[in-house]
Amino acid sequence: MPSPPAVPIHSNDDCEKFLSFFIEKVRSVRSSLCHTAGPGSGSFPGPPRPVILDTFSPVSLPELVRLVGTMKSSSCSLDTLPTSLLKDVFQSIGPCVLSIMNSSLLSGQVPEHFKEAVVLPLLKKPGLDPSLLSSFRPISNLPFMSKILEKVVAKQLTAALDSHGIFDHFQSGFGRAHSTETALLRVTNDILMQSDAGKCSVLLLLDLTAAFDTVDHYTLLDRLKNWVGVSGSALNWFSSYLTGRSFSVVFSKFKSSSAPLTSGVPQGSVLGPLLFVLYLLPLQHILSSFNDISYHFYADDIQLYVSFKPQDVFKIQTLQKCLDSVKSWMNHNFLQLNEAKTEVLVCAPDSCLAKIIHELGPLASFIKPSVRNLGVTLDPVLSLDSHVGSLVRSCFYHLKNIAKLSPVVSRSEMEMLIHSFISSRLDYCNSIFTCLSKKSLERLQVVQNAAARLLTKSSKFSHITPLLMQLHWLPIHYRVHFKILVLTYRALNDQAPVYIKDLVQPYTPSRSLRSCDQGLLAVKRTRLKTKGDRAFATVAPSLWNSLPLSLRSVDSVFSFKKQLKTYLFKIAFS
Repeated sequence: MPSPPAVPIHSNDDCEKFLSFFIEKVRSVRSSLCHTAGPGSGSFPGPPRPVILDTFSPVSLPELVRLVGTMKSSSCSLDTLPTSLLKDVFQSIGPCVLSIMNSSLLSGQVPEHFKEAVVLPLLKKPGLDPSLLSSFRPISNLPFMSKILEKVVAKQLTAALDSHGIFDHFQSGFGRAHSTETALLRVTNDILMQSDAGKCSVLLLLDLTAAFDTVDHYTLLDRLKNWVGVSGSALNWFSSYLTGRSFSVVFSKFKSSSAPLTSGVPQGSVLGPLLFVLYLLPLQHILSSFNDISYHFYADDIQLYVSFKPQDVFKIQTLQKCLDSVKSWMNHNFLQLNEAKTEVLVCAPDSCLAKIIHELGPLASFIKPSVRNLGVTLDPVLSLDSHVGSLVRSCFYHLKNIAKLSPVVSRSEMEMLIHSFISSRLDYCNSIFTCLSKKSLERLQVVQNAAARLLTKSSKFSHITPLLMQLHWLPIHYRVHFKILVLTYRALNDQAPVYIKDLVQPYTPSRSLRSCDQGLLAVKRTRLKTKGDRAFATVAPSLWNSLPLSLRSVDSVFSFKKQLKTYLFKIAFS
């Protein structure tokens, strides 16, 4: 397997170059935008919010011990002790750490040492040129003690946000039970259901330039106060957390000088992603004001889409108006759209394309034959043929390299490699594979068959069914069903995003029937059955209703997944 590209740092001077580049990049973005900063700048007043958090509750020692035990043992050059050693002796030093944490929470002040960060340049994508500084993004590494404090704060803040329903329902970044898969599932489901209704759709993908690094601290504190409802010593704590931060670029034994961090939330921190999501809160009100526009966020990736009947193609103009409002808001909030990554996907019959392109106006120049959205390549008919093609090529590339290791690694290690490089790719976002053709499913099955033969050291002519049974691997078709049914179970048991729960509705017959207490779901009627069966809103209820009652009434997701796999395994190999 190819080794990852080396970071071009061979001296302290190289670190200084990266430091200067990161500082200049943020300065350039912010200077090109609105120059007015301050509390509430560039934002309409937030909705009336009660105070949801004015003080942080002191944490107990048992709670702190449990929290530290769940954290990753990642170390930072600023740590006095290696993280693994700190965790081993935490029972002894826990009371001292507890005193520091509670003193910070109650006083509303963050220790200065906790606000220092070392930045590691990380290549944005594997194919980028490592000799260019612009190919790297700054990832902050903070002292482990500061991560503990941030974890405590994040836990209490998240609990307050959840209890008052402040999170945007269509923001999937960094949320519990939210993922790129659930985001893509909702967007593709909406477009397919609109297609079944005879409508066309236009999907607009937006991306931000250095979004985390240009966040304005004054505006962020205003969000916390007026849009979230944080006040008192809790608000003072966040003010202290954002003030006086500094960072330096460190790689191996080389280090740059330290520079102040006057804007942004640190990527790689515990609180950074959560604060960024709260920074974007006003956008949901802007987007919701356009009735014909649907939207979805994943952190700083924004998806806007509009559906319309062919005779109502003029509704596309709303998309341009919405985009103008978004740009204006971002300009006043020190966020910049990256036009180089703006893409438009038109899902419509060929007979409508000319009218749609005309109505799109300036956006027509961003139309692509296919777009890559959160790791999945989408085409105009959502067949995912292009995605399957690239997925198959990638998997066989990795299988070829894994095969070279076969003589020197054990079977358990080989299985670990196959699951890491092959199974994870086959399973990624496979809940949207309901739209795959039989040919595409067979191509993916060929990949799994090759992996099974490699692991068992079988001939390529050997029958595959006994091998899959021996490995207890569900075939691709049933792995898709497994993922859909697990998501359905989570949706019915409040363990899935609200926007997924909305897609599955309990079946309520018009009169008293024996099926009333069977836990069935309503299957939505569709205009075009051949296409309607592709959408999650129709596939999930159909699959769910086919399960035996004993399986639908299981009381834990762990038991459900275990029993479901056994059930599907019997069906697949019966």
